[in-house]
Amino acid sequence: MAESTDPTTLPYIPLEPYNNGSIPTGGDSLHYNLNVFYNSGDIAWMITSTALVLLMIPGVGFFYSGLARRKSALSLLWLSVMATAVISFQWFFWGYSLTFSHKAGKFIGALDNFGFKNVLAQPSVGSPRIPDLLFAVYQGMFAAITVALAVGAVAERGRMLPCIIYMFVWSTIIYDPIACWTWNPQGWVFKMGGLDFAGGTPVHISSGSAALAYSYMLGKRRGHGTQELNYRPHNVTHIVIGTVFLWVGWFGFNAGSALSANLRAIMAAVVTNLAACVGGITWCLVDYRLERKWSTVGFCSGVIAGLVAITPGSGFVPPWAAVVFGVCGGIACNYATKLKYFLRCDDALDIFAVHAVGGFVGNICTGFFAADYIAHLDGFTVIDGGWVNRHWIQMGYQLADSVTGGVYSFAGTCIILGCLDGLGKFFPVLKLRATEEEEILGIDDVEIGEFAYDYVELTREVKTTDDEDESSRTSGDHHHGMMDPHEKNHDSVDSAAVFVP
Repeated sequence: MAESTDPTTLPYIPLEPYNNGSIPTGGDSLHYNLNVFYNSGDIAWMITSTALVLLMIPGVGFFYSGLARRKSALSLLWLSVMATAVISFQWFFWGYSLTFSHKAGKFIGALDNFGFKNVLAQPSVGSPRIPDLLFAVYQGMFAAITVALAVGAVAERGRMLPCIIYMFVWSTIIYDPIACWTWNPQGWVFKMGGLDFAGGTPVHISSGSAALAYSYMLGKRRGHGTQELNYRPHNVTHIVIGTVFLWVGWFGFNAGSALSANLRAIMAAVVTNLAACVGGITWCLVDYRLERKWSTVGFCSGVIAGLVAITPGSGFVPPWAAVVFGVCGGIACNYATKLKYFLRCDDALDIFAVHAVGGFVGNICTGFFAADYIAHLDGFTVIDGGWVNRHWIQMGYQLADSVTGGVYSFAGTCIILGCLDGLGKFFPVLKLRATEEEEILGIDDVEIGEFAYDYVELTREVKTTDDEDESSRTSGDHHHGMMDPHEKNHDSVDSAAVFVP
């Protein structure tokens, strides 16, 4: 006789409904098993997602490090991992409370969870399927990677100590309010009906806008716009490694944002991977049309652009829409790398082009393609959807969210850095920018005293084109210049360096 497949007859152990609403911690663990309110599969998936998002942070470091010059490569790795440390403490100290307090207002939270006070087993504001403590550590990784993305703007000329102070202050004043109004159920964007599944505005638009502001406040690198600063990314292998770390970690970033192990998380993983693939192919094709070269850096940049674009829509859109996200993200971010010339800004790593523009494109595409039946794959989320559901006003919500987040981040960053640099006139240690002599030596040497590789750079001087041609014939040196990490320029010159082991 065949066994019954009726789900009601299977030996499932039902979860107990949460019934300790008056206890801030969720209950007394000495006298009650607090695990009975949560599914162990949801807990396991969210711990895994937390680790995956953490993996993205060194991925950002490797990506940025590879795009920069040798003499400042280690500083960008250092800043990425330091961001993890600084923001993890800030998140514990008051960041989580300011963002996801149960007593939050429309713009920012209260301090009832200061120092993770009472953060334990109460159902989180993000989802009743996971407890506060798990939600806190998961969202802490989002806060950390947002700052890691933004501080890439200090590339090759920014000093470390003021940047560390900036990390703590920026996360408190800029990231926490934007994340609160986007994801906390009490936030104004959340209540308005804005759709941002995993961070189009709080993570990407805010970090990209902050990077643009930081680049303006620091000023252009020495030799910007001349042959002296024409260079290729110094280590394309690092760029590929960073891209792979980010690509893998993004599964935890987007699929983890379902906040439980369900079909919505699976759909988010599917569209995330598809958008990344299409974005990489699109950027490559756009570059090939101009250069007749299959650029590795271009492919990696396109993958990141696709991932950024799909982030806000990953829990709302069907698989076919991911192709549109990838194409639009790849094309828009590719052409946005030219904006820095129009804006007269030395955004050395194209953070604004990839993250702010990519996040904006993703938010707008979400307004078009968000589908109510995709959001309901988790069994409880109900949305009106986007234009595919004939919910026309959704585009207005998306625009309001995107523009507000970008303007707030840009203006706030300028104010924070202006105050720091102003203090630097009285306390030189707080000056944002390294001196010209320090910039020539390289941030690795001056600020860290260590190097990314097992040699020390002794001298660096600009060659003439004839010297470079002669050097290429005699030593086989193939370093041709590139003004922009995403643009080839075969007529430019490169810097020569003498190294000792």
